[in-house]
Amino acid sequence: MSALASRIELAGRVIDYELRRSARRRSIGLLVDERGLRVAAPPSAPLGDVERMLRDHAPWVLRKLEQWQSRRRPALLGQAGERICCRGQWLVLALDRAADAPQRVGDCLLVGPPALQPEAVLRRVNAWLRREALALFRERCARFSERLGLPRPRVLLSSARTRWGSCHPDGHIRMSWRLIQLPLPLIDYVAAHEVAHLREMNHSPAFWRVVDSLVGDHRPLRAALRSDSGAYLVL
Repeated sequence: MSALASRIELAGRVIDYELRRSARRRSIGLLVDERGLRVAAPPSAPLGDVERMLRDHAPWVLRKLEQWQSRRRPALLGQAGERICCRGQWLVLALDRAADAPQRVGDCLLVGPPALQPEAVLRRVNAWLRREALALFRERCARFSERLGLPRPRVLLSSARTRWGSCHPDGHIRMSWRLIQLPLPLIDYVAAHEVAHLREMNHSPAFWRVVDSLVGDHRPLRAALRSDSGAYLVL
């Protein structure tokens, strides 16, 4: 399966979407969720057919995108008193002159001295979340790999907004650092999903059985990832 970032104008609006081609697809399908618009198509489907499908369904696509956008939390501005989410737990940003680097104290994240500009606050918060993400993702992927009797994979971070994770044929896994904002069960679902690809590089029934062996019934977790993730994302 291949993915390509694409763009189209619908009703005067420029819309970004992800086009994914798969040999298992027999027709063009549209999906709108917290990650935006995604299109699944057979490898042989001409781009013109994809764009025609999007234009034919433009009212539905735009309505769904607006619905999802309304569920998302406002973007972080880098000000004291704002809240960020880490592992599904809300933390209040606090500026403290004694904090040389971000540190969590109870339900607060001490970012740094009060003189910090908002841009510097955002950089520090972003870097802290990335560190938290890499440490946790490596630990969870290692745990799931060991349960399958597989070597620990190399885990890297991505900045993707439309794809939570990916597993490459050479055995390394990428996970979006933004996932660290979500509750641990949803993080575990993505980690298990990618680790399962080390055993089954497909989405066959055998693949989903591997996922279920790691996290239980994957279906409610998959549904919650699609429906609830926007409520946690501020970055």
